[in-house]
Amino acid sequence: MSHRTTQLDIQGMSCANCSQTITEALQGLDGVQTATVNYATDEGSVEYDPDETTLAAIYSAIDDADYSATSTSVSIAITDMTCSNCAETNEEALEDVPGVLSAEVNYATDEASVECNPAEVTHEQLYEAIESAGYSPVRDDDDGESEGDRRDAARNEEIRRQLRLTLFGAALSLPLIAFMIEKLVLGGGALPETIFGVEFGWVEFLLATPVQIALGRPFYGNSYNALVKNRTANMDVLIALGSSTAYVYSVVVLLGLLAGGLYFDTAALILVFITLGNYLEARSKGQAGEALQQLLEMEADTATVVDDEGNEEEVPLEEVDIGDRMKVRPGEQIPTDGVARDGQSAVDESMVTGESVPVEKEEGDEVVGSTINENGVLVVEATKVGADTALQQIVQTVKEAQSRQPEIQNLADRISSYFVPIVIANALLWGIAWYLFPEALAGFVGALPLWGLVASGPAVAGGTVSVFEFAVVVFASSVLIACPCALGLATPAATMVGTSIGAKNGVLLKGGDVLERAKDVDTVVFDKTGTLTEGAMELTDVVPLNGRSTAADGGDPETAADGGAQAFEEPSETTDEATIDEETVLRAAASAESGSEHPLARAIIDGAEAHGIHLADPEDFENVPGHGVRATVDGDELLVGNRKLMRDNDIDPSAAEDELERLENEGKTAMLVARGGSLLGLVADADTVKESAKSAVSALHERGLAVHMITGDNERTARAVAEEVGIDPESVRAGVLPEDKADAVNEIQADGTKAMMVGDGVNDAPALATAHVGTAIGSGTDVAIEAADVTLMRDDPLDVVKAIRISDGTLRKIKQNLFWALGYNTAMIPLASLGLLQPVLAAAAMAFSSVSVLSNSLLFRRYTPDEEYRLLGR
Repeated sequence: MSHRTTQLDIQGMSCANCSQTITEALQGLDGVQTATVNYATDEGSVEYDPDETTLAAIYSAIDDADYSATSTSVSIAITDMTCSNCAETNEEALEDVPGVLSAEVNYATDEASVECNPAEVTHEQLYEAIESAGYSPVRDDDDGESEGDRRDAARNEEIRRQLRLTLFGAALSLPLIAFMIEKLVLGGGALPETIFGVEFGWVEFLLATPVQIALGRPFYGNSYNALVKNRTANMDVLIALGSSTAYVYSVVVLLGLLAGGLYFDTAALILVFITLGNYLEARSKGQAGEALQQLLEMEADTATVVDDEGNEEEVPLEEVDIGDRMKVRPGEQIPTDGVARDGQSAVDESMVTGESVPVEKEEGDEVVGSTINENGVLVVEATKVGADTALQQIVQTVKEAQSRQPEIQNLADRISSYFVPIVIANALLWGIAWYLFPEALAGFVGALPLWGLVASGPAVAGGTVSVFEFAVVVFASSVLIACPCALGLATPAATMVGTSIGAKNGVLLKGGDVLERAKDVDTVVFDKTGTLTEGAMELTDVVPLNGRSTAADGGDPETAADGGAQAFEEPSETTDEATIDEETVLRAAASAESGSEHPLARAIIDGAEAHGIHLADPEDFENVPGHGVRATVDGDELLVGNRKLMRDNDIDPSAAEDELERLENEGKTAMLVARGGSLLGLVADADTVKESAKSAVSALHERGLAVHMITGDNERTARAVAEEVGIDPESVRAGVLPEDKADAVNEIQADGTKAMMVGDGVNDAPALATAHVGTAIGSGTDVAIEAADVTLMRDDPLDVVKAIRISDGTLRKIKQNLFWALGYNTAMIPLASLGLLQPVLAAAAMAFSSVSVLSNSLLFRRYTPDEEYRLLGR
């Protein structure tokens, strides 16, 4: 193969040294001939040998150098696929297109997901690759229809086509069935020898031939493409072999070139049964994808846009831009993601989060597009439109999840890739064996306890059919009974339903492989703040060191919403600044923290403002990660933070130790306040434990899972929260800095433990990426967190249990499907090889196998993850 040259758009370069770094990284790859990177244009050109390296490896080399090359994901619907081998053929065809990094084709969803270089690949090239492999892509014709509409139209047309073919074939096959019943059940002789002077053999020929042409054409065409174009064998080859064998043999007998029986009924019924199976399969695929379709149908069609003068205009949703203000009346859908700028209402977000209780919204709150405004009028400013909205991101995430299959699917794929050639070889072997050794095999089969289940054996044993004829029957039955499509559907069909169940319940999984990993988790590690607790800190205590301890709200964090104004006297103009009182401590702490956005800082600032305390702007500010802040206010250096911050600045915190321990034992986060090298006092914030946290921990324990907690908070506060939710204090890791959380997860997993890390998806990103499964909780309007494998749309720890239950249920369903598919083939292929099945029965059984796997997966749609999945009764 000749060398290829690819043009890349590269992001992240800031100087000429960056381009040199990327060039050296690319030239270090085996197979790369030349590499040039231009910092001025942010472009690169790489010449490489595709036999030695791949485009994906080139992209990885750029990523490893901490830069990125632009790529895009393209989704294409494909019709005409009949088995997992077809999907594999399309994958290979797409990956052969220059500029394609990877391609995944899902037989269950009839969809291809292609990652490619947009500078090098066009949609037309991808369409042509699919067509060259003998399949039909659903093209983007720029006719105004959405991608989903075109895909649905193609799928509905395929369902109608399969139904038309089935009805046509059934109508012509009904007389053939009558003839077969008359011959096999009544022994023949009940019908006249001719019909209008035409012998029965020719009548059967006239009925079977249109069936061969109409119903057989797709199978024969696909077989030609598979064998000649793609040099592979798929399910169509088996069907074409079985049906054409029966048909051609019957024609030869009818012409008097060979003595034997006619099998036109078998040739026709094979195609009718298989086409019926394809119809039921296509309809089942549509039903399995209904959950995503229902989500998309919930999207609003129009929006009422309000201009600066208050004029209202109803416009199509596609015309709404970021920054537009929209009026949403009671009962209407919020058109797109945004922020409430005016009004107050309750919003039903159940279609996104699965939570049935409406959520109160007021000015400044974020709202999600397509959710329902229950009461009150809202004016919403659009912040995300089109493909960036939460709804579209949910759908895209689920589609990507359905294209990524569990590891268990690799076993099925390996079996399927060798399946068809082995089946054909097996059929030839037994056909030849029956032809050469009929009496020996008939004697062997006659001694089996299964004898008498079907009819072919006695015929050859008694000499009522020729040896050659029986060998043909065995060959046709053996190729028809095998069903690689059942194997190919077993995993993707269940994965499609499982990920859809997750989406309906606010649990988004990045891939089918995540389902498998989540099921194997034996330990769940929670971040504390915002995960087990509300994450809304409130000021609870202000303690001057030379005065008494004062709780900002009487010491009860549950009632601290008002800032505890009753605990302080109103500021006095005659306050002695030399006296260390509550106001002095709080003013110093809040002024120092005014440069910070940390939740602890905001709680202190809000508490000070609630008491009317004037804050000074810091002249200098430094955040000390994991320890506190340092600021200069009115010429004095202020410190607010933990013991280590004080010690690092030569301040002894021991004078405040008793108060620190008291507050920390109450589950509060206490911070020392120092000015000019001397302690002033302490301030304390508290966070409320979520109502469902204890239930979530209890449910995980009931499943036999260990539960850990990681927090940057101090040991006493962490243990107090752990005790409240039911986590063993020995399983608490406190004082962990954000950058050290990943190391803490690694330590937990060091002995082979498979941990699920649950965090807010921002500060915990390294730990989420390190864990066996990373779960981001409460990210309803940002569902594409790169570090997480699972995204929970609600701030509910119980959804962690739901995610594990969905994973467990899906994997159980996959195993059921694989057991059926493998068991079916294991049992039926020997029966056909031993001459115990007529070809028509083999074809019916083959069709039933695929339909049963899909039906079993569809039954899973009834499952709700509020309870454990049970194999029985589902």
